[in-house]
Amino acid sequence: MDIAIILIYFSGLIFIGSRSFRIAKGIDSFFVADRRAPFLLVVGSLFATIIGGSSTIGMAGLGYKQGLVGSWWLLVGAIGLFLLGLFLAEKVRGYSLYTLPEILEVQYGPEAKLFASGLIVIAWMGIIAGQIVAAGKILETILKVPPSILMIMTAFVFIIYTLLGGQHSVVRTDTIQSLIIVIAILVSIPLCLGKVGGFFLMRQALGGDYFSFPVSQHFTWKALATYLFLVGSTYLVGPDIYSRLFCAKDKKTAKGATLTVALVLIPFAFIITMIGMSARVLFPQISPEASFPIMINHLFPVGLSGLVIAALLSAMMSSADTCLLTTSTILSVDIIRPLLRPGIEERKLLLLCRYFIVLIGVFSLILALMLKGVIPSLLLGYTVYTSGLVFPVLLGFYRHRLKLNRGGAISAMVAGGGLALIGKLMGLSDFGLYGFFLSGLILILGSRFFQFVKVK
Repeated sequence: MDIAIILIYFSGLIFIGSRSFRIAKGIDSFFVADRRAPFLLVVGSLFATIIGGSSTIGMAGLGYKQGLVGSWWLLVGAIGLFLLGLFLAEKVRGYSLYTLPEILEVQYGPEAKLFASGLIVIAWMGIIAGQIVAAGKILETILKVPPSILMIMTAFVFIIYTLLGGQHSVVRTDTIQSLIIVIAILVSIPLCLGKVGGFFLMRQALGGDYFSFPVSQHFTWKALATYLFLVGSTYLVGPDIYSRLFCAKDKKTAKGATLTVALVLIPFAFIITMIGMSARVLFPQISPEASFPIMINHLFPVGLSGLVIAALLSAMMSSADTCLLTTSTILSVDIIRPLLRPGIEERKLLLLCRYFIVLIGVFSLILALMLKGVIPSLLLGYTVYTSGLVFPVLLGFYRHRLKLNRGGAISAMVAGGGLALIGKLMGLSDFGLYGFFLSGLILILGSRFFQFVKVK
């Protein structure tokens, strides 16, 4: 029965994509859903995009390993999203663009857009890979086949429905997935707590450090700062988040949806973490990232386990499809189209984007098969992205007041993103944080230098 539920779910996603194929005929339809998405669709799509592999499989794993402090992975996102809604969401929607790099073009010029686009394409393949890994871990609990085959199967499904319907397909499937996710997680937590004997017995079994908050012996203030700057800032300045705001029907909708989702994320951060903590009590010898799937496989009755697995797959795919479409749009609109002379016609641009959906999906799948870990895959993408782009985009909204220019922005992207990437390749985790602040410093000082030498 569980397998039947999963097959029905996959078929439903592809059906929605095929229906959306007839709607998404122009670039506004395919890239930004005609900029007509109402409040509920923006909320649903944004929530589903955020509650992905990192916020289910990955964060339950953090709860299993670290305790209550694991909730910070999503809480820092809520902070970033709240700041976005409060200060920037209306500005972002007001641009009426297709991608985040186009904002950088407005701020600093076409060269800055090109550098930013390349950095995002590299970083976001790591994010997509993380969702593929998480989906494979989920399906492994019921299908009992090698995870690599499950990753390939999952990648095939979300590539197909994203390829067919573009943003029209994504916002609709994401909204449905949000509803499934909410129901399944809210059903899961009382079952988990019931199996461990309640909150107080779980505290006795795990010890006080597992309930320490905001920091603990295994999660220091430095680790919290790393999460806040390298993970939280991707919610404040993120191409997948901004793609949702571009779809909103107006500025008010963009702001209201962003603030609503930020508030909803807070209780879910603690709920998902405690599911992982419950697994620690019941299954102390398993891999941390297997905690949520193991709980499903052992504790839930047939039928309900299929629903929960479908919900978790919803979480992975809703993040993966958004990131895949965003990355493909950036590659086709911001990198390839400016290189073509004369400009490419709309029909061919859509075809080009669909080719890139397949290409990026395949490359991300290869990366997922190599890394085989949710959090490592996501941190690879987040670290490279935030270290290179957060300060140039964020301060770019106030570029005239701060006297920022193209030379400073490009230097900041190259220095910050480059240092973070080198650090990741060499296994030096602190380089991500160093690159983040180096980017901000070079943006300010570099702009002053290029202004001095008259390079604008």
